[in-house]
Amino acid sequence: MAQAEEHAGIGVGRYLIIYLCILALAGVQFVIAYQNIDIWQKIGRMFFVALAEAGLAVMFFMHLWSERRGFLLTVAIIAIFVFLGLQYSWPDSFRMSFGVPGARIPQ
Repeated sequence: MAQAEEHAGIGVGRYLIIYLCILALAGVQFVIAYQNIDIWQKIGRMFFVALAEAGLAVMFFMHLWSERRGFLLTVAIIAIFVFLGLQYSWPDSFRMSFGVPGARIPQ
């Protein structure tokens, strides 16, 4: 019950401001996408803007800003390990295009 009272005191205004900031960052990504720059610079800029968007969404819409710092650190570490684990499967995705090395193709 105390948590509901804590969130009720915040008001809709803060969430609306955060939502508008996320929309503005999406617009920045749109502008970055159409800039005439090197592809790696574009990827880097898009990554950092997406990281800021995700940070805002997680901190405010998932209410992690009101949690203890230890819990926030634990969530961040677990998320990093999950993303690194997802990167492990990228070589397998090439098998759809090129097949398994050494496999016979039926004719």
